[in-house]
Amino acid sequence: MCTVCGCGEAQFRPVAEGTKARPAGSATLGWRRMAVTGSEAPAGDARLDFGSGPARAHAPGLSQGRMLRIEQDILGHNDRLAEANRGWLAERGIFALNLVSSPGSGKTTLLCRTIRSLAGERPVAVIEGDQQTEFDAERIRESGAAALQINTGKGCHLDAAMVGRALPVLAPADDSLLLIENVGNLVCPAAFDLGEAHKVVILSVTEGEDKPLKYPDMFAAADLMLLNKVDLLPHLSFDVARAEEFARRVNPGLQMIRISATSGEGFDRWLDWIRQGAERAVRGNTPLAAVGLAGA
Repeated sequence: MCTVCGCGEAQFRPVAEGTKARPAGSATLGWRRMAVTGSEAPAGDARLDFGSGPARAHAPGLSQGRMLRIEQDILGHNDRLAEANRGWLAERGIFALNLVSSPGSGKTTLLCRTIRSLAGERPVAVIEGDQQTEFDAERIRESGAAALQINTGKGCHLDAAMVGRALPVLAPADDSLLLIENVGNLVCPAAFDLGEAHKVVILSVTEGEDKPLKYPDMFAAADLMLLNKVDLLPHLSFDVARAEEFARRVNPGLQMIRISATSGEGFDRWLDWIRQGAERAVRGNTPLAAVGLAGA
């Protein structure tokens, strides 16, 4: 449940046949201790800010203190379940990534190309999160990976309990890659640790370079940003340097790759990043934050 929207239970779809993680204190937890603030509005300008209190949110009928206690209870319980997921994955040498973005950023297309590119190297399995339908899971299966669809109904994100139920059903192979495609949303998924090694935030050049400052929690919680659809840059006015500077303003340690799932630009760096992390997971070497980008 999200303390702001109150989203509820998940529903599972049948799984198709098919083919060491990070410790506590991850970026997902660390962002909650950060104060990401913008500049004050110029004199004479009007602004209503409902994110300035202790809870950094507003809900009708709830005080800031009450909201903060509810959030601490929910996220504390989620973090305990996430640690259980993390242990389950670590025992099996599975490298898990939580891919987060707004709708339409190109996550599924990027995943399909990633799966095809890694064919024959190591098993890949995918957990798909959407409010409704099984469209994305079907695309993933056509790309050659096993996929389990989680439908969240009115829910706006996956949580550790959902992933914990999905893992034994999907049953990813030992020493494999697990890709979790979260619900398209740049807000709530930032708060929920799923037990993954890394959050990977995908920003497409069709969205606008101001997204890191407008949705700072997501970029603060991520370890890697994929700037996707760069093949479209000649047709857009998107300022790449500005987008990357805004992202680093929120998260100075954020790694970045400019990529196109259509043209293949940047894909070698993305695949090398995955390979390095997967090898560390197999060997049980943590923390995975030590994974670097070749040529970065």
